[in-house]
Amino acid sequence: QVQLVESGGGLVQAGGSLRLSCAASGRTFSSYAMGWFRQSPGKEREFVATITRSGSSTYYGDSVKGRFTISRDNGKNTVYLQMNSLKPEDTAVYYCAASLSYGLPSKEVLYDYWGQGTQVTVSS
Repeated sequence: QVQLVESGGGLVQAGGSLRLSCAASGRTFSSYAMGWFRQSPGKEREFVATITRSGSSTYYGDSVKGRFTISRDNGKNTVYLQMNSLKPEDTAVYYCAASLSYGLPSKEVLYDYWGQGTQVTVSS
């Protein structure tokens, strides 16, 4: 069982930056690939980024590639999402999730645990 708690969301102007954090409970954090997803009102949840168990590889959704960076600290049981050059269309609730799948899972169905989400609002 893993519990995930996101933090770091807020209001930022277009072009600005935010760093989201996701703290995981339990002693098996390094057994999970981690991912970030987001959901805007009226839209389906969208894949943002994922990172392997060791942190050696990452994979991004096309809409954030080159602007967002996912990283993890297994010693602190935490995964991060650094978001730069933010756009109004990045406004969403951001969720972190944990997957027992190997590799770089990008499908929601491959994730076993989810956080409650943190709101990110980008003003124009």
